[in-house]
Amino acid sequence: MLDMSWGEIMVIGAVALIVIGPKDLPKALRTVGQMTAKVRRMAAEFQGQFNEAMREAELDEVKKQLQSVNESVPSLNTSFNPIQTIRDELKTSIEAPVANPEKAPESENTPEVAPEIVQAPSDASVQAVVEGREPAPADPLIDLPLPPTVDPAMEIAESLRREAEYEAQQAALAAQLSEKPDAKVG
Repeated sequence: MLDMSWGEIMVIGAVALIVIGPKDLPKALRTVGQMTAKVRRMAAEFQGQFNEAMREAELDEVKKQLQSVNESVPSLNTSFNPIQTIRDELKTSIEAPVANPEKAPESENTPEVAPEIVQAPSDASVQAVVEGREPAPADPLIDLPLPPTVDPAMEIAESLRREAEYEAQQAALAAQLSEKPDAKVG
């Protein structure tokens, strides 16, 4: 800090011992130490405040730059959803009427074939295609029976009943074991 050699410190110490005296020298050294600590604390506090002011100035500068970028590009604030765009395009292309190719003139001997019924895909299947997954199979044309519904309250009640029976059996077994007299060996 003050570029002093040990020799210079020894000279200062000897002069202080002669001037101050051996009786008051410890008090003087303690006072000098306390003053040095106060000066160091003040310097550290000043440095901390200075660094904080620099950080605040840098943050203000960054905030100004960010605001200028936000103001200069207002088109980025609009929402952009590519998945929704693709979904809409697929939906419109699927729902659009299919143009029939040129039909050959039908002869009177050919039987009429029933036109094929094309079912429009659901939103879930369109979403699956957009996300690159396999679409779910189409709903079956026949009604399948619903699985039997089980009341969860009944299941819980049955479980509690079985647990109570088990605890009663354990209590009875423990009572029987405690009543049996121990056989004496002898």
